[in-house]
Amino acid sequence: MHYREYIPEGILKHYVQCYFTCESDTHITTHDQVFASGTVELMFNLGDDGPQRIINGNTVSQPRVQLWGQTIRPLTFTTAGKHAMLGIRFFTHTAACFFEEPIAGFNDDVTDLHDITGPEGRLLYDRLLDTTSLPARITLLEAFLLSRLQRFEPKMTKLNMMGHIIRRLNPDDLPDRINSIAGRYGISSRYLQKVFLAYSGLTPNLFGKIARFQKGLHLVTQKQLPLTTIAYQCGYYDQSHFIKDFKEFTGFAPSNFQAEISTDLFVQLGK
Repeated sequence: MHYREYIPEGILKHYVQCYFTCESDTHITTHDQVFASGTVELMFNLGDDGPQRIINGNTVSQPRVQLWGQTIRPLTFTTAGKHAMLGIRFFTHTAACFFEEPIAGFNDDVTDLHDITGPEGRLLYDRLLDTTSLPARITLLEAFLLSRLQRFEPKMTKLNMMGHIIRRLNPDDLPDRINSIAGRYGISSRYLQKVFLAYSGLTPNLFGKIARFQKGLHLVTQKQLPLTTIAYQCGYYDQSHFIKDFKEFTGFAPSNFQAEISTDLFVQLGK
């Protein structure tokens, strides 16, 4: 499996974290575990075989063009065939600027983009299929994004504030920081939380919890530190608190998770 990222230029670099491709040379089956990452993604399946997802033990076909909302509960995603995926990963607070619907409504779900964008999304997908050059495909994606960005321009009014807030939030002292940051902008902490949810699909507390979990996830995967050290490095009160959060986001205790990644199970860190 070949995974690559491409950083956008121009105005979209403030909204899009990266474009990415995920491709395989042969027909393979992957079992991806998808965990909370704090981001929203669009994924275009440009291969011959469609993606699938395991729900309650059953394999269910998924849309060819998918909007992945904020993942909070762990998902298992199975794909069989020759992979050819092109994706867009937004920053935590920017995906809302491209969609009319409340971004929180997509949480823990994989939505068919065609249901949201209609003919516009279908035309984009057809053009992507007709184009083999990656630069040309990215140009098509950017034209689509810029068109939607102009359409939902009113949603950008608080975007700069949201970017500043996210950069200043420290998961270790989140409640105090929320009150302090709200005061700096002359708004109440309740209103700040409302704006945060509208732009990211997450509450500030859940955003901080996911950020702390992601840090712990990478350290657990590296298998270089004891769990107690990881817990304290990630700002948890104690090891039991770390284990509780880790199990909530992955379905595994950290020690069991380390055992799983030693097997043939393919684990995707975040989305």
